[in-house]
Amino acid sequence: MIDLPKEILLTLVVIVSTFLINSLIKRAIKRFGRLGAIDVNNRKIIFYLAYLGVLTIAATVLLVIWGLNLQDFAIFISSVLAILGVGFFAQWSILSNLTASVILFFSHPLRLGDRIRVLDKDFDWTGEIEDISAFYLFMKTDDGRQITIPTNLVIQKGIEILEKEKVERLEA
Repeated sequence: MIDLPKEILLTLVVIVSTFLINSLIKRAIKRFGRLGAIDVNNRKIIFYLAYLGVLTIAATVLLVIWGLNLQDFAIFISSVLAILGVGFFAQWSILSNLTASVILFFSHPLRLGDRIRVLDKDFDWTGEIEDISAFYLFMKTDDGRQITIPTNLVIQKGIEILEKEKVERLEA
């Protein structure tokens, strides 16, 4: 029997575990996306974010396995996070839109094809959701206009999901 060093065995375990976890996450997101009628493009965004998280954790574990000093690693990570924090603070709207898209995907009852009313004192937008992307909700209003609403505003504003029967009664 071949006697492999402990680091190589643990590295193989981490690599195989990473592939297994990624495949489980992919199946779970596909299943959740189909049940919630989530657009394929939105699922891709969630796939990429999940993969990034899993790969980051796997890379960290591999660095520890191969003898990286945790104190030095913590200093490096805090420096990188400080730089990213400054960059994201400068572009806070991008980060808030991405975060809002993830929230809309997992926990908001909005789905493609839903008729909604945006509850805003300045605007009366009522229409059908055509798409929800990483940054915008695309909506066709009852008067035929195409409107894009940033996803962070969808989270901030009140949204009324109209029942189809209610809308048909109002039009009759």
